[in-house]
Amino acid sequence: MNLKVVGKVFDLLQIAPPSRLILLEAQTLASAHVPPFPLDLPVLFTNIDSQEIALQLKSVLLTTYPKEHQVFWVENERRRQESITAMSVSDFSENTYLYVPPLGEGTSFESFAEIVAHLRAPNGCPWDREQTHESLRKHLLEESYEAISAIDSGDFTDMREEFGDLLLQVVLQSQIANEENQFNVNQVIQGIHSKIVRRHPHVFGDLKVEGVEGVLSNWEKLKEKERGKKKDGKGLLDGVPLALPALSQAQEYQDRAARVGFDWPEIEGVLDKVKEEIEEIKNAETDFELASEIGDLFFALVNVARWKHIDAESALRGTNMKFKKRFAYVEQGAKRQERNLSELSLEEMDVLWNEAKKQGL
Repeated sequence: MNLKVVGKVFDLLQIAPPSRLILLEAQTLASAHVPPFPLDLPVLFTNIDSQEIALQLKSVLLTTYPKEHQVFWVENERRRQESITAMSVSDFSENTYLYVPPLGEGTSFESFAEIVAHLRAPNGCPWDREQTHESLRKHLLEESYEAISAIDSGDFTDMREEFGDLLLQVVLQSQIANEENQFNVNQVIQGIHSKIVRRHPHVFGDLKVEGVEGVLSNWEKLKEKERGKKKDGKGLLDGVPLALPALSQAQEYQDRAARVGFDWPEIEGVLDKVKEEIEEIKNAETDFELASEIGDLFFALVNVARWKHIDAESALRGTNMKFKKRFAYVEQGAKRQERNLSELSLEEMDVLWNEAKKQGL
């Protein structure tokens, strides 16, 4: 595009041309789902020559920008300002432009990566500069669990904060790897981008699959091919992290085995297995046998959850929280009576427990 035209557009906008500007033809967003540019930079869209492309622009911008964010139209050498949610245009031509001001500092992934790199720089933070992949391992684990807790709470404000903390761990680990000339965060993104495209030929290619089961079955076939190319001797279950919580690990093992046909034909077999394991627990004669049979029972119960499309780990976490809330109610009941919890009889605690259940705790 002729830079003189850009200058003319900003003259009409009565805005000084920014030192940095993203210049895009509106058609660039024709098949986009989110804005394909950093939000902390101003953008000028050109050639908005149809109502269809104008509506697509509005739809894409609203996925990320606040609905009240102000934008500026230039059409037929006239300037008009309005919010994104009110976006409309009457005349469409190759001379119709839309200027979108930046959201502000710290609203793009690139600016976040720069902040993290600054923390690790010689003039950065002493604590961050001392960190290694190994020293950050516990923080990555903690932030992962805190993110899960936020999801369980249903509190979207907490979720947003915890996802940010988790993102920091990913970017910081990538920055450390970059300093060691191993890989950088862009390669991390490129790697997962390529993997997603490769493993979704039914979306990004011409493969036809039937429903979710077809998707998962084809997913395992693709992963099997990838494992064969690596020639590292790893099997279907080797990709499941050993550090996963036991219930999640069990369900993932079962899921992966089922995708290649290793599964009960009907759920009745699964339920019979649970009954069988209970009987084996009753008949266990040594501590070792008892521990082994209890483990088998847990594994069988996880399989029931899998068959019923329930996440076993989340189900147990939910029950744990329910127990915690009800027990806290019992404790508060003892305090209201000015007694220690240990002074209550089991029957008295049961009364308070049932009160908690009636209150929906």
